[in-house]
Amino acid sequence: SAVACVVVGAANEKLREVHQVGTGKIKELPLLGAEVLQVHAPPFVTKESASSETHGHAPAFSRVQRRRSFIKKKKERAGIANGETAKGSDGGGGTTTEDISVPKDLDLIALPQLCFPGGLQIASEQREDSYHYLVFTDVFGNRTHAVVVQYYRPIQDVGHQNGHLSSSKSSRLYTAYGICVISKYPYYNALRDCLSCLLTQLKPSWMGDFEERVKEFSAKLALVPIPPPGQLHVVFNLRPLQIGLPSREDKDRPAIDLDLHLPFLCFRPRQLLQIITSLLIEQRVVLLSCDWARLTLLAESLMLFIHPLVWQHPFVPILSRQMLDFLMAPTAYLMGCHLHHYEEVAAETDDLILVNIDDGTVSSSWSDGIDLPDVPLAAAECFIKRVEGLQVHYDLEVCHLGDSTEVNARRAQRKQWQSKLNTHIQNITLELIVNIFREVHDHLNYEHRVFNSEEFLRSREPADQPFYKKVLDTHIFHSFLRDRLTRKMDAFTRMELSTRTEAYRLRSMTESPRRPTMQELARKYTSPESRLSKRLGASLPNLGESGGSLAGPLRQTSFKNIQVDSGRFRWTAVGSGGQLRSPQRPVRFFKLPEFPPPLAYHYVQNYYQEMITLLGKAISGAASGDSSLLARYHYLRGFVNTVAGKRLDALEDFQNLYKTDTDIFPGELVNALVDSLQEGEQALADRRPEIKHLISRVKRDHERERARHVDEGVKRFQLPKKHMQLEDFVRHVQESGIVKDQGTIHRLFEALTVGQQKQVDPEIFRVFYTFWKETEAEAQEVALPASALEHLEANECVFKLSSSVKTSHGVGKIAMTQRRLFLLTEGRPGYMEVTKFRDIEEVKISSAPFLLLRIPSLKIKTTLRKETFEVNLKSEVDLWHLMVKEMWAGRKMADDHKDPQYMQQALTNALLMDAVVGCLQSQKAIFAATKLAHFDRMKLEVPLMVPKSTSETLKHKINPSLGLTSPQAVDVLLYTPGQLGVSSDSEGDGNPKLWCALSDGKVVVFDAASWSMQQNQVQVGTSRVNCMLGVDRQQVWIGSQDSVIYIISTRSMSCNKQLTDHRSEVTGLSLGERRSDYLNVAYSCSAEGAVIVWDVSTLQVRKQFRVSCDRLQSVQLCNGTLWCCKYTDCIMELWKNGMLHRKISLPEEQLWTACIDVGELCVWHLREPTKPFQRIQLPDCAGVTCLIKVKNQIWVGGRGWSSGKSRGKIYVVDAQRHTVEKELVAHTDCVQALCSAEDRYVLSGAAREDGKIAIWKVE
Repeated sequence: SAVACVVVGAANEKLREVHQVGTGKIKELPLLGAEVLQVHAPPFVTKESASSETHGHAPAFSRVQRRRSFIKKKKERAGIANGETAKGSDGGGGTTTEDISVPKDLDLIALPQLCFPGGLQIASEQREDSYHYLVFTDVFGNRTHAVVVQYYRPIQDVGHQNGHLSSSKSSRLYTAYGICVISKYPYYNALRDCLSCLLTQLKPSWMGDFEERVKEFSAKLALVPIPPPGQLHVVFNLRPLQIGLPSREDKDRPAIDLDLHLPFLCFRPRQLLQIITSLLIEQRVVLLSCDWARLTLLAESLMLFIHPLVWQHPFVPILSRQMLDFLMAPTAYLMGCHLHHYEEVAAETDDLILVNIDDGTVSSSWSDGIDLPDVPLAAAECFIKRVEGLQVHYDLEVCHLGDSTEVNARRAQRKQWQSKLNTHIQNITLELIVNIFREVHDHLNYEHRVFNSEEFLRSREPADQPFYKKVLDTHIFHSFLRDRLTRKMDAFTRMELSTRTEAYRLRSMTESPRRPTMQELARKYTSPESRLSKRLGASLPNLGESGGSLAGPLRQTSFKNIQVDSGRFRWTAVGSGGQLRSPQRPVRFFKLPEFPPPLAYHYVQNYYQEMITLLGKAISGAASGDSSLLARYHYLRGFVNTVAGKRLDALEDFQNLYKTDTDIFPGELVNALVDSLQEGEQALADRRPEIKHLISRVKRDHERERARHVDEGVKRFQLPKKHMQLEDFVRHVQESGIVKDQGTIHRLFEALTVGQQKQVDPEIFRVFYTFWKETEAEAQEVALPASALEHLEANECVFKLSSSVKTSHGVGKIAMTQRRLFLLTEGRPGYMEVTKFRDIEEVKISSAPFLLLRIPSLKIKTTLRKETFEVNLKSEVDLWHLMVKEMWAGRKMADDHKDPQYMQQALTNALLMDAVVGCLQSQKAIFAATKLAHFDRMKLEVPLMVPKSTSETLKHKINPSLGLTSPQAVDVLLYTPGQLGVSSDSEGDGNPKLWCALSDGKVVVFDAASWSMQQNQVQVGTSRVNCMLGVDRQQVWIGSQDSVIYIISTRSMSCNKQLTDHRSEVTGLSLGERRSDYLNVAYSCSAEGAVIVWDVSTLQVRKQFRVSCDRLQSVQLCNGTLWCCKYTDCIMELWKNGMLHRKISLPEEQLWTACIDVGELCVWHLREPTKPFQRIQLPDCAGVTCLIKVKNQIWVGGRGWSSGKSRGKIYVVDAQRHTVEKELVAHTDCVQALCSAEDRYVLSGAAREDGKIAIWKVE
């Protein structure tokens, strides 16, 4: 790790003056100016210095040769502390500059006053050592961290060359020296402990040894490697303490090596929320304390509390006396200063948030009160409840334990407690951020990188709006949005996904416009005290919950298990600490060897070699299944090989790392390593295919990364200002969030441009958009009588309400939900159901006589009632007629095809008709609206009769392309069974899953228990997926056209492993027969004929061979024999070792094959593989794309004809009798994928025109 060490203190001349005057004569001990006395920065040893040492036979410790007092040196370089370089003018002193090489990114000018922010005070008695912490930020926002110890030594009489003290003890004076250790990483506790160890060596030593000891100390720290993100920590001995460097939890978080509970000891939860608010709305915040150490520790904790939002402004936790004018800066900032400047700071500067750490108060410099918006109520209450359950007192934790006599054991025990507590605190603060911002993603358009801020604001609770208005305009929020739009899989996303309720997942699988559900309307009428907050669930409902179920549990104490399921997310407090459960991964430690003499090159090289050997042993000794730990060892060894100059060995380690965990792959380091290869090394690398492959991949990724950063802006939605052709119109509608589907938008374009030039006027768009939004707002205000709430289902919403009209059942308003029409009677408010859409028989317009006029009315005939329902809708009648017919047609299609999405689309069409009529306000408005009557037209054009066998076998349809702008082909399907005994709050859950590969490497995951979408998408490369395989219940292997096998962890739902040994597209994957508990193999094949046998646990290649053919299509293991399918017309059979063979004696078994362009199946005897013994003709079939065996049936997917149209078809064939039992009309496009769910269901996926997944029951 790059560590620099700087020693700061008073100049010798000043000390000599003070010493000569003597204590008796000084009335007041002076404050002296501090200066830089020494700088020690890497490199401490180089190859060149080693070669010169060998001639001079320098021993390992060069202390004797080099001992020159830093006080003498100070004389020789008076200008250094002012940032000038020594000119070397005073007789040969020019060489001294090489001893004080300054790290280029370190500003030494401000360092002395930061090491002594209160000034350097001469003391008349020995004082306690005092530590504080610093943070430096460069112009790019990169932070450097430092720990400073101030320790006192007696002032020596510098005139005495022998270093003995001349002054008597009674009149002795003491001066402070500041030793500052600077690192790129925030290891505050570890560096503080290192300095404690250094002081035990410095205190008894002569001043002459001082510089050499500090330099040796710095050189030792420079040998310590930084652990990679994950569960591996690095430990080393620096007598008398054992010191640990904790790793970062993941690559997006910094390492946490401080006590995160300190802010909770200083502030009550409400004050903490005020401080967090002032950061989120980018105020000018000043921390004040009498203890310099508290300032930085509190400031750093606050930065971690708002993670993953990143503070973008000046961050200076400690200001010395001379720096107070920084507080006049006009921008937002977070700074800290000593408490005795409080009055001065408050008086001089307006608009400051003053945080008094010592008193636990938050105030403002411009008024007595504090004018900050409140954190959204639901999130705040949840946070306060959590914090009340935190156990932040270590003494309570250990009061039942005896005291350990061994200092390192005691420290380890305390560290373990602290680490656990830090994790709980991070979860609580992350949950706060998630609860504040979780609904942002509902208002994002990923395709055009747009955030609809107005819409987001409008959907907030009125009391929460002031907070969001301020937050939405900040830099901090803008960069958070950028990460959301790139679908960054960080801690925020993981928690947001894992706390969604099932009801939210189900609701998010519909694209229909949002309105308040009955459940939410019911909540409106419950008293605020009896619920956590309606905002918790106001945007989305929980289907299985009654309106008032939020009452009650929250009154309990944190010692109970509390579970509030409020529609939008799960709120769970568990155990005595009320903590969020998060799986604590077991931590492993890698102990470094004892440090060598650190200033001799060959000793340092031997040390690196010893570390490499130890890591090699750790790699071979790691459990083969623990690929995560293996990856961390490879990372460390690659890093050590790099600094030891073994570049090819380092690349080999990084290649293994790439295979086992791409999440922690250090792309920039490897790119720099590749650039530094010498010619000979480059030639050797070219001879090793896996390293050559890694180099080309790293270069490609580097270029892609650079290109990606060019356009990553975030746009706010704005209404168009110019006339729009179709393409522009589609973009604007998608950005507005009204509808995404391109087909629907094309029909809307037709409607808005009826009888005119094919372009939409911006004014028409504005009126249309406004009408749509007003309709949405009106729906929020719908007041329904209690009787209506009782009759409607929890997730029903009122989408359209007529004006007051006369009907055949009295006067009232007609209301439309997604399921039914009902009448809200006036006078005595009441509810009367008109009809559910599925029960309609006929809808027509007629005219009712009224005095001498004829008023147009709508007549609705239903199957459940004899009499026709009539309603005099007057001028609204044509629109209602169109809307009801579209909803009826959509309901019928949804029922026939078991596809609820048809109903959602019909609802969207009906609401768009409403908006079109509302905005056009002309004679042609109704004609324009007919352009949107999509399902009604389909019903008239092609009465889509679903064959009886299809209707009986089909259970349900789901749409994996939901949220995309057009349907995608379903390329591959994979079902993975559930894991019994896995609780839902461990990482991942135990439910069975359906994995669906769409075009361009998108993989969508459904919960197969409820068929709700679990994960919008996991991206595996950008090429088409050819095959998927469930391995070990822990991972899913995905073979891609780009020649890579991607491995997704079923727990974290992320792809962090890649197998890159194939040289062309991966076409098939198959699991070997498990022979024993420890040996598990998988087979993969690629198009050019390569077959690779993998060890599943270590991901190493066990064997590989080639099959000669034009294109190898798939591999399948059957009774010890590997069957390989070629693209032409033959199947080859091999022993598992790769020898081609024909003759085998097996019990009578059959092999079934089919061709992509012939409508027949061939059945082969394995004993006679030269020709099929039976051919089965498939009726009306044009070709077969997939087939699977389910129980004693063969299910065959392909394309064929039905009612004269090309359709995706499935044939169910009896495996014994060889007859076609069922012919199912499955999809409107070819069936591309089939998979079985535990032989109870079969799932089929269709090509792009259809893009749906159908679920069939197996007889």
